[in-house]
Amino acid sequence: MSNPLSLDALADFLDSADEDYILDSIATHGFLTATVIGRPLPNWLDALFEGHAKDVPANVIDGIQRWRESIIAELKNETPIELPFGEDAGDEEIAVDFSDESDIVAWSIGFVDSMYADEASDWFENEETAEDVAVLTLPMIVLSGIDDEDPELAQMRKDQDKMAQMANSIEGNLTELFLLFHTND
Repeated sequence: MSNPLSLDALADFLDSADEDYILDSIATHGFLTATVIGRPLPNWLDALFEGHAKDVPANVIDGIQRWRESIIAELKNETPIELPFGEDAGDEEIAVDFSDESDIVAWSIGFVDSMYADEASDWFENEETAEDVAVLTLPMIVLSGIDDEDPELAQMRKDQDKMAQMANSIEGNLTELFLLFHTND
């Protein structure tokens, strides 16, 4: 790659892109995280850019691929994935932002987008693990607001304490999901 982007430059590009098919850097991290911990998504790059990967500069594609590799490396080193949003969700003294513009919501939207990016890569297809997957992905689904038509999920989004509990569970849930999808136990 003749002009590789640093992670900061890649984030700047993603955050300033005007194209509807480019997620911001926080949502992109959520998307990439799901591609790493969940069911295989062979066309993940095309899914990330909604079929427009060929329209994205080569150094951005390279940066995205290197970023995904760094997430894989974190898991291989048995370290929790570093999440790009605040860790204040469990602190009762700090009001956490769960609005539609917050980082945790953006990250969750990216994560859920990846979960449902390809019908052939159904996270819930295995009857033995479907319930566990549902429980472990519930925080991301609720935080994303993707299914606000569901009254039960909409009610959960109104409960700040419940939202904080869910936010705090994400890191551990990611590890559990990875083990669920990538081990034979």
